[in-house]
Amino acid sequence: MTHLFNRVFLTLIVTGYSLVFSSGTQASEETAPPAAGEQSKMVASTPAKPVVAKKPVLIPGTGGLIKNGIDTFEDENWKWYHRHPKSSREQDKRMRSPLGKSNNGLWFEGPKRGTPDVVKRVELPAPGLEGSGHGLLIATLRAGIPGRLTYRMMQDDLIFNMSKAAGRGLSVADNPSVVTRVYLPPFAQWERRNGASFGFRCGCTTHAIITGKEHPDRGDFGVEEYWPGMFICFEPGDGKEKSDSAYLRVRGDRRGRGMRGPTISETELGWWTLGMSFSRDGKVHYFASQGVDDLTMNDHLTTQNPYGYRTEWVKTFFYNVCSQDDGKTWSTPWVIDDPKTFFVRRQNMARSSRKSQR
Repeated sequence: MTHLFNRVFLTLIVTGYSLVFSSGTQASEETAPPAAGEQSKMVASTPAKPVVAKKPVLIPGTGGLIKNGIDTFEDENWKWYHRHPKSSREQDKRMRSPLGKSNNGLWFEGPKRGTPDVVKRVELPAPGLEGSGHGLLIATLRAGIPGRLTYRMMQDDLIFNMSKAAGRGLSVADNPSVVTRVYLPPFAQWERRNGASFGFRCGCTTHAIITGKEHPDRGDFGVEEYWPGMFICFEPGDGKEKSDSAYLRVRGDRRGRGMRGPTISETELGWWTLGMSFSRDGKVHYFASQGVDDLTMNDHLTTQNPYGYRTEWVKTFFYNVCSQDDGKTWSTPWVIDDPKTFFVRRQNMARSSRKSQR
């Protein structure tokens, strides 16, 4: 597997500086490298130190698969039922029931923003996971309020029905994680808009001061919802010296700010693997890699407590598809494949299970 991140995010002890995630638009240098003359002196007087390996964290895909926590899209009878007009509770406080859903019961329309205009099982645009021949195409044209145009970036949501797999959700005590594959098409097929185009996120809860604007208990201590994840963003070129490119943006740091990750060039498009894991200490670990191989520590982007929260429960995962919402410009067409959820069985549960089998 090609690992773009090795040359960007490894701590470069030998040269005396390191690159880190930036909340702005560029990676920042914590310490400037010494001038050439000074560096030669340092090399002569100071023995080189070995590169320090990353501290191991919970890798997405660790443990066992959760029953009903996966969709391969290989069932030829897979269908999506739109229930227009779509919901837009976030924009105009109207949730237009009934919501759209898939016939296998694993996916449903996001009540806050509605679902993408296209949700369709398709043949893979390029060879992906071994044994996989189909994925899910998601794209949108009118991502805002039905019957109105906003002429600004809007997003639709496709949400996984985790309740079918795990009831009220996954406790971080079980070290849950989610992994997906997503196909990045040639830049000629991307919406020519600078900014977020696709998102892979999780719905999480913790106990904290409630901040939701419409929440009846806002300002009180209680169950707080939040949605960490990763966005794929587009940076259009100028047709001359600057080429089209994309980059990953992680949401978020302790203040909820997005952090810019690796840049993706034209030659690095195609299938990518994205994953998030949630360890028992409440931290979120973000991983991404070009290709479809299983994730490893080499693919680790960052570990965070988004918004300063300590995650307690993972309720679901979902996809965002973004567009300009001008009534004529389609979003980038995204194909997703084989989203999976995993967990690591707790020791006491394992012992109880063994005793019940005796």
